[in-house]
Amino acid sequence: MKYMKKVQRGFTLLELVIVIAVIGVLVTVAAPKLLTTGADARQAAVVGIASSLTTASAFNYGKRSAGILTTNFAVANCTDVATTLQGGVLATGYTITSAATSVVDGTALACTVSSVATPVVTATFSAYGIN
Repeated sequence: MKYMKKVQRGFTLLELVIVIAVIGVLVTVAAPKLLTTGADARQAAVVGIASSLTTASAFNYGKRSAGILTTNFAVANCTDVATTLQGGVLATGYTITSAATSVVDGTALACTVSSVATPVVTATFSAYGIN
């Protein structure tokens, strides 16, 4: 009589418990990072908008100082910087504020851009005044 090997047709209880434990550990490690991803994305978006505003203001200042008057704008306060962006408007969902009401010609003023959505996220940018 030949002895036949028994063929395993599934997983043992111990193997299933180990797999579930490994999945549980992975979830507890990954869940906190995944929950903060939205806040990080909102902050990165506001910082990106602020960087765009600083760049557009500096570029506008350079063009206007050089006498290239075809596509540049006078910047008398922080909210005027939005007109220097391509398209001439600030992205929806953001507002610009500043402590000062006007910027002196040839100087930089610290301004703030904020998200409208809750929680409000802010970043600062520089507005270069020019008439």
